[in-house]
Amino acid sequence: MYALLFDVAAEVLLTIAADPKHLGARIGATLVLHTWGSALTHHPHVHGIVPGGGLAPDGTWRACRAGFFLPVRVLSRLFRRRFLEELQRLHEGGRLRFFGELTALAEAGAFAHWLAPLRRTEWVVYAKRPFAGPAAVLAYLSRYTHRVAISNSRLLSMDARGVTFRWKDYRARGSMRRKVMTLACTEFMRRFLLHVLPAGLHRIRHDGLLANGRRTSGLSAAFTNPMDSS
Repeated sequence: MYALLFDVAAEVLLTIAADPKHLGARIGATLVLHTWGSALTHHPHVHGIVPGGGLAPDGTWRACRAGFFLPVRVLSRLFRRRFLEELQRLHEGGRLRFFGELTALAEAGAFAHWLAPLRRTEWVVYAKRPFAGPAAVLAYLSRYTHRVAISNSRLLSMDARGVTFRWKDYRARGSMRRKVMTLACTEFMRRFLLHVLPAGLHRIRHDGLLANGRRTSGLSAAFTNPMDSS
């Protein structure tokens, strides 16, 4: 499923950027997988670092408009459609496994019924320019590349009641955001192990102009070709 998240995120970015109605250029992207929320809940998503432009069909560099990259509504709708299409394909191919309360979803009708409301739900794609500059974005994401789901500094105690740790409730405001939670040891371990990645899965992936094997030529073209005047 993490591979599917990577694949569809990259496909959607490259597809919309290449559309002449939008940027009309071949872009690059570095995607970083992040699986946890502050309370160790399972919240898989990818952060993307994307240059503010790409190579036009004539080989020139085409920059995005000032303060605008790609329409998030268009990205969101295409991501939703493509992710659910691929999820359905995996189910039809027998490549999904269900356990516990979800066992019934192995049946085609039950799975289709479960997917139906997701096709009407608004999916979130968030895009913004780096307020503190590109270096700050790289520094922020670099903290996740070789990090486990919770740092030692957030652990407060462990006793007969369980494990107590600090967490942030992002739905709250101001000082109310910082909270303390105690989980039974078994529940703490269950949540922690949710974020152990499958063997061989890389947390960082590069696509488009930045893809492995094409990065040197892609960046060379981006830095040496003139700007598109359109």
